[in-house]
Amino acid sequence: MYSLQKIQETQKSTQKTLYGHWESFPRQGMDTNRGLPAIESHRDLHIWITENLKMVPVPERAYGNFFEEHCYIVLHVPQSLKATSGAPKDLHYWVGKEAGVEAQGTAGSFVQHLQEALGGATVQHREAQGHESACFRSYFRPGIIYRKGGLASALKHVETNVYNIQRLLHIRAGKHVSASEVELSWHSFNKSDIFLLDLGKMMIQWNGPKTSTAEKARGLALTRSLQDRERGGRAQIGVVDDEAEAADLMQIMEAVLGCRVGNLHTAMPSKSTDQLQKANVRLYHVYEKGKDVVIQELSTCPLAQDLLQKEDCYILDQGGFKIYVWQGRMTSLQEKKAAFSRALGFIQAKGYPSYTNVEVVDEGAESAAFKQLFRSWSGEQRKNKHLRGMGKLLQVKLDVGKLHSHPELAAQLRMVDDGSGKVEVWYIQGSRRQPVDPMHHGQLCAGNCYLVLYTYQKMGLDQYILYLWQGLQATAHEIKALKGNAEELDLQYHGALVQEHVTMGSEPPHFLAIFQGQLVIFQGSAGHNGKGQPESATRLFHVRGTDSYNTWTLEVPARASALNSNDIFLLATASLCYLWFGKGCSGDQREMARTVVTVISRKDKEMVLEGQEPPHFWEALGGRAPYPSSKRLPEDVSDFQPRLFECSIQTGPLVLTEVVFFSQEDLDKYDVMLLDTWEEIFLWLGAAASEWKQEAVAWGREYLKTHPAGRSLATPIVLVKQGHEPPTFTGWFHTWDPYKWTNNQSYEEVVEGGMGAVSAISERTASYLSDSDFQDIFGKSKEEFYSMAKWRQQQQKKQLGFF
Repeated sequence: MYSLQKIQETQKSTQKTLYGHWESFPRQGMDTNRGLPAIESHRDLHIWITENLKMVPVPERAYGNFFEEHCYIVLHVPQSLKATSGAPKDLHYWVGKEAGVEAQGTAGSFVQHLQEALGGATVQHREAQGHESACFRSYFRPGIIYRKGGLASALKHVETNVYNIQRLLHIRAGKHVSASEVELSWHSFNKSDIFLLDLGKMMIQWNGPKTSTAEKARGLALTRSLQDRERGGRAQIGVVDDEAEAADLMQIMEAVLGCRVGNLHTAMPSKSTDQLQKANVRLYHVYEKGKDVVIQELSTCPLAQDLLQKEDCYILDQGGFKIYVWQGRMTSLQEKKAAFSRALGFIQAKGYPSYTNVEVVDEGAESAAFKQLFRSWSGEQRKNKHLRGMGKLLQVKLDVGKLHSHPELAAQLRMVDDGSGKVEVWYIQGSRRQPVDPMHHGQLCAGNCYLVLYTYQKMGLDQYILYLWQGLQATAHEIKALKGNAEELDLQYHGALVQEHVTMGSEPPHFLAIFQGQLVIFQGSAGHNGKGQPESATRLFHVRGTDSYNTWTLEVPARASALNSNDIFLLATASLCYLWFGKGCSGDQREMARTVVTVISRKDKEMVLEGQEPPHFWEALGGRAPYPSSKRLPEDVSDFQPRLFECSIQTGPLVLTEVVFFSQEDLDKYDVMLLDTWEEIFLWLGAAASEWKQEAVAWGREYLKTHPAGRSLATPIVLVKQGHEPPTFTGWFHTWDPYKWTNNQSYEEVVEGGMGAVSAISERTASYLSDSDFQDIFGKSKEEFYSMAKWRQQQQKKQLGFF
C-alpha cells in the first residue's frame, strides 16, 4: 500500500494546462470533428514531438531520430489491421534522458487525450531512452539514432545535403540497432562496439575487434541509410575492420580525433534479461481503499485468464523486466487515467529502475506478449473461427495445390500437403539406424526412437521433412543416437532436411496424415526388424480421431479403468478382438477404428457397444472398474499470435530479442531466429549461422522450460535452414519471396565491392579536413596547398597516405 498523491497532483496539473491549450494546435492538418491531428490512411507510423504544449508532426525522413531533450509520441496502426473494426493500435510516449519533468507530463497527457479520442483497442507504452520496448524498436529499421540537443536542433529534424559536419556515433548493433552521438574523441571508443566518424562528404565505420560479422553488417546498414537519407547517397563510406590494413583511413581518423594514446577498453556487457527472469511473473489486483491505493498479490505463474475481471484493474510484473497494467472494460474513466501513475508508483515501491518499461492494455486489445504470459487465452474473435487446428476444414480432402499457393493456410493447419508423398522409416538400434519394412511403417514402439523421412514436391522440386520421433520409454543413449543419425542423413541430403523433433503423444497433424490414420503406438520396444508388435496375451488400444488426418492409436494398460465413454477401444485377446464403442463416439470415429483394427489383430472381430459387454470382455480386463464417462469438453483453442525472437548467448545465458510486426526482412543470414506459433517452435538458421545448429534445438527446449505460461516440453521443435523453409513456416509471414536470398551479398562482398575506392575517399577527405587539421597534416594552409601544381598536390597526398 502506498500513496500516489504527488504523482496524481502532477498529472492533474498537466492535464489542466494541456486541455487549456488544446485549441492552440494549428488547424491545418487537423481532424476538426475530433480535435486531433489528421492521420493519413496510407501510413503505418505517425510521430509527433511535443514542444511548448503543441504537438508538432515529425517529417517522415526524420523517423528514427530522437533528440534527448524532448519527448515524442508515436502512433502505430498496422496496415493489415486498418480494415478490421476495433483493431489494436499501439500508442507510445518516448522520454529523452534529458527531458524535463514538465515535458514528460505534457507528453503523457497528450497520449491520454489521443487514447480517449482513438477509442478502445489501444495499447499504451511508456518508453525511456535506451530502454525502449521491442515493439517500439521494431518500427525503426535499420536503427534508432539518439541526437544531442533540444528545440533549435530538433525543429530542423534532419537536414539533407549538408556536409559541414563532424560527429561521432556510437553504434550498438544488436538485433535492434541504436546509435548515440558521443564526444568526438578516442576516449569514446571501445573494443566491443561500432563507431561511425561522420565527416559530411565521407563516413568511416570503425568496427571494434570484438564485434561479430552480424553486428558489422547491421552497423553498415545504418551507415548506408544515413548516407542515403542525409547525404542523398553522395557521401563516400570507408570501413575499418583491421586497423593495420586500413592505414589510410586510420590516418584520416587520427587527423580528426588526434593520436590515440593507450589501449581501448572493453565495453561493459549490457544488462540483458535472460529467460528465467522473464519467467518470474506475478499478478496484482489494484484497487482504492479510502485515499490509498492497495496493490494485492493474486497469483504467480502460470496465470489463468479468468483471474482478470472486467470491473477491475491489475498490474502484472514480469520479473521487473516489464510492467503491464490491464484494465477491464468496465473500469471507470478515472481509473484508466491513473493507470500510468499507478504503474510508476509500483515501480518506485519495488525499487525497480525508473526506465522500466510500462505497457497499459485494455480488455480486448491485449498484445501478443501479454497473452503469452497466461496458460491459455481465449479471445472473442477466436470463438467463431475454425481455422486454428484441423476442425471442419480437414473433413474433406485437402487440396495440395491450395496449401502450396496459400502458405498461410498450410501454416495454420500445420500441413505442407495431404501426406501422400514418399515415406521412409528407420528405427534406432544401438547407435545405428535400421530400416523399417514399409508394411510396418505406421507401427511405432514407446521404447524406441524413429526417423521418418517425408519427401514431397513443391514447384517441381523435392522438399524434405525429417521427423525425429522419440518414444516416452526410450533411453538417453537412443535419443542421442537419434540426433546423430539425423545429422548423418542431413549431410547426405546436403543440408536440405527440415528437422522436426516430435515427442510421443504430441505428434503434429502432418505426421498423423503420413500414416493415413493408421498410426499405432505399442508399449515396449520393437524387434530386430522394427515390427512394433511385442507379444502379449491381452492388449488394450485406445483409438482417437475422426479421419485419416487426425487419428492415432495408443496401447494402454489392459484394465477397465483405462476405458472412456467418448472414444473407441480395441481389446485383443488370445482368441478374439473386441471393437468397443463408447456411448459418446461418433460415426466418423467408428469408421476410422474399423480401418485400424486390421493393423493390430487379424483374429476374429466382435463389435461391442458400451453397456452391452459380454462377461469375457470384463474378464480379459481383470474385472469391472470405474472409468471416465462424462462428456468430453471441447478442446480449449487459445488465441495466441506468432512471435519472432533472435537468439543470442554472446553475454552468457540465452537472451531472446523480440521482433514485433515481423517480416522476411528480419531474417538475416547471420541469425538464429525462434518463431513461436504456440503449437510449434521453429528454429531458423541463417546460412552463416550453421555453427549453432546443435545448440539451436536446446535453445528451443530452454525457451519452453522457462516460459511463464508453463508450456509443454513436448511441444514439437522444428529446425529450418535458410533457403529450405516449408510453407508451414513461411505462412506465418505476411509475404514471402522464395528468391530473396538468391543473389544476396555477404558483408565482406558489400565492403569490398560497394564502398568506393579508398583513394577517392582519401582524396575527398584531404579537401574536407578542418583548416587546423589540414595545417597539422600538410604543414601548410589550404590556400598554399591548392596554389601548387596539380602533380605536386598529388605527390604530397600520396606521401601522406591520402591517395
